[in-house]
Amino acid sequence: MRNQTAFQMLLGQTSVEKLILDLKCRDDIPAILMGLKALYLDPTLRARVLKILEEGIAKNASLAHGRPGMDLWKILVMGVLRYGAQLDFDRLHDLVNNHHNIRVMLLTGGFGGEKWKIETIKDNVTLLTPEILDQISQVAVEAGHTLVKKNGEEKPDLSGRCDSFVVKTDVHYPTDISLLLDAIRRIFKLMLRLSLFDSIPGWRQWNHRYKKVKKLVREIGRLKKLLRDSKGRPSIDPNKVLAKQKEQESKNQEILALHRDLLTFGKEIVSQAEEDLKKCRPHKNKEQAEIFVGHANRQMDQIQRRVLQGETIPAAEKVYSVFEPHTEWISKGKAGVPQELGVMVSILEDQHGFVLHHMIMQKQTDSDVAVQIVKEAKNRFPNLKSCSFDKGFHSPENQSSLAEILDDVYLPKKGKLSAERLQEEMSEPFVNARNRHSAVESGINCLEHHGLDRCLDHGMDGFKRCVSLSILSKNLHQLGKLVLAKERKRRPAKTVELAAA
Repeated sequence: MRNQTAFQMLLGQTSVEKLILDLKCRDDIPAILMGLKALYLDPTLRARVLKILEEGIAKNASLAHGRPGMDLWKILVMGVLRYGAQLDFDRLHDLVNNHHNIRVMLLTGGFGGEKWKIETIKDNVTLLTPEILDQISQVAVEAGHTLVKKNGEEKPDLSGRCDSFVVKTDVHYPTDISLLLDAIRRIFKLMLRLSLFDSIPGWRQWNHRYKKVKKLVREIGRLKKLLRDSKGRPSIDPNKVLAKQKEQESKNQEILALHRDLLTFGKEIVSQAEEDLKKCRPHKNKEQAEIFVGHANRQMDQIQRRVLQGETIPAAEKVYSVFEPHTEWISKGKAGVPQELGVMVSILEDQHGFVLHHMIMQKQTDSDVAVQIVKEAKNRFPNLKSCSFDKGFHSPENQSSLAEILDDVYLPKKGKLSAERLQEEMSEPFVNARNRHSAVESGINCLEHHGLDRCLDHGMDGFKRCVSLSILSKNLHQLGKLVLAKERKRRPAKTVELAAA
């Protein structure tokens, strides 16, 4: 049994209509709460949002029978606050149980108001899917466009700006041996659980065996560091040069020997795990152990080929995290940032600061998604008339395809320009659009402050949910800022201070 929301107020509870927020506060929470308040107080918008949640979350649950579950509106508010204010679950747990304004927005409080355990919050927030969140985000953007339209205007014409950025995953710097160590550690822990579940001997001393693997990995790392540090300024003395070369060769041979020992020990562990997994009954730990056995076999094969045989491993075969396999090695050529570990995300933002659409770019470049993101944004918002891009989005096919979709396309061409093309890019509309395009960097920075600096959720499903929730939070934050700005004009400063007191 899961209700849309609790419309019946409790004794001592404050209604959402009477929620007073500090109009001078620059924190994220008041603006997000104001955006949620705007959605809730409009009966049409509220009905649309609750219907989306009901069809997405409660479609397989009876609203009249079964165990009571968290109300759909509460789930949305908690999810938005987690990413909008960049909270972890521990801080979110404290705020939803003790923060007065948040509890008003959750439609609880008063005498004997409901409080939640952290496990309940986690389980319910993860029910939100990217599809649900994208639909609610569209509702929030349409509400914002209603606020900014001029008198007599049905819908404001939208001019977009499109750019991409890296959402980092929560991983460490990958090396062959560190990834192998991660896989072996997980194999040990999962096989210990399975050995207790199915009474399989041979895994009781897993901690001792893991420490032997870890000692080999650390010794390899120490020798590699010494080898790098020894490559300083070359000496003029031939004897010193020869002695240095011999020392480096000795260290190289020692590193190779340690790699052989690591592979031998790793193969013993993985072979034992493969044999014992055949004896195990079906279980989720068995499925995970098989995945990490595959990771370990791949890493040992790549160590054998790269270190012992001198082969270059193709980038397509590499995995940069055994816990987040979707992580990519991205080099965008930024100063001081040689590489980033994560996944590229492309966004299309309008002139009012709302994100109209986004795309997660797995194994894709900017030019691969330019037409698709504009098409989908145009389907959602037919009043999108123009869009500006960076040079990375350019290709001759994109130029012609985008011209058929939009009235005006500001897409600078790569390479040397013809006289005709140069004259077009130097025209006043093109230059003005390119000058306005830099504002998308501010939107990207805002998204990074709404949870997209580093995704802490696990798996590709968690990554997609993190991106969609962050974009919804950003749009609600922008909607709240517009409402707060109108409130500041409508209410004098003294009235605001008295109401807050």
